[in-house]
Amino acid sequence: MNVFSDTAFDGHEQVVFASDTASGLKTIIAVHNTNLGPSLGGCRMWPYASEQEAIHDALRLSRGMTYKSALANLPLGGGKSVIIGDPRSQKTPELLRAMGRAVEQVGGRYIVAEDVGTSPADMEQIASQTKHVGGISDGKDPARTGDPSPFTAYGVFIGLKEAARFKNGHDDLTDMRVAVQGLGHVGYHLCQMLYDAGTKLVVADLNQDSVTKAVDAFGATAVSVENILSVDADILAPCALGGVINDRTLEKLRVGIIAGAANNQLEHARHGDMLREAGILYTPDYVINAGGVVEVHYCREGKPVSETNKHIEGIGATVREIFDRAKQQDQSTSFVADRLAEERFGLRQHAA
Repeated sequence: MNVFSDTAFDGHEQVVFASDTASGLKTIIAVHNTNLGPSLGGCRMWPYASEQEAIHDALRLSRGMTYKSALANLPLGGGKSVIIGDPRSQKTPELLRAMGRAVEQVGGRYIVAEDVGTSPADMEQIASQTKHVGGISDGKDPARTGDPSPFTAYGVFIGLKEAARFKNGHDDLTDMRVAVQGLGHVGYHLCQMLYDAGTKLVVADLNQDSVTKAVDAFGATAVSVENILSVDADILAPCALGGVINDRTLEKLRVGIIAGAANNQLEHARHGDMLREAGILYTPDYVINAGGVVEVHYCREGKPVSETNKHIEGIGATVREIFDRAKQQDQSTSFVADRLAEERFGLRQHAA
């Protein structure tokens, strides 16, 4: 196994390997940067094909959380944890409690929350062993269930509207055609917001039940997962897997704006430049999908949902700053977003 030589290693402060024989826990906790505060990031449970794949994912995702929290103006650093295993068959209360003990041993440098393969209920189990956990309902507000998905979707919606304003001179989405790839928790919530704003939706998901639900609820047009990226639309909202913008898909794109919830949408940094050259306005994913981490932070602080939403609405100003800088500097929006994040979490000062 390699850590320092992995392509996703980026000066991470700490990488912890922990296991528990009794429960079968095998986890990797990656702390990327704590310049602004303790690292926060979800716990992903996935049946990784290899331990190296799990390490790579933890390194990659934790770095992304540093940049996300910095651009969301949160007093947090970036971290992530992964559990090697199938959440459908291997997740048990004992394993989750063992995960809580592993988080506790990191001494507060890492705060865990839900992610792919874990849930708010799982965080309750983890919280029985450590206080360094988020994504749990405080029981005070019916709008706060512990699920950050609606808040993530709200941030994406705010960013998408800002992109429309920058591209078209206004943010009225009425009759705009939006292609949504992925109808999980975040994607479906985003569809609801877009439908309420008057858009015409085109949707795709591997889960046919989710597609049928969106067609019935929103009058959406369904297309196959193979064809969603070539749909002629105003906006593409990737809300599924990462790496969706790559050498194979770029030539298929027939949209003016990309704004979605999926993490790491660009397979490589150069694809941001290629989008700019193609005249497609890319709204950096980790900027607009930060609503979930904002909600986790505000919930831990005991602040009301109204304050969470007000903070999320500030994503629009950050997006606008990125677009303006990119235009002035003749750079890609992804490049500018990275540099702005690094300014905020002090990468260059600490590296000097």
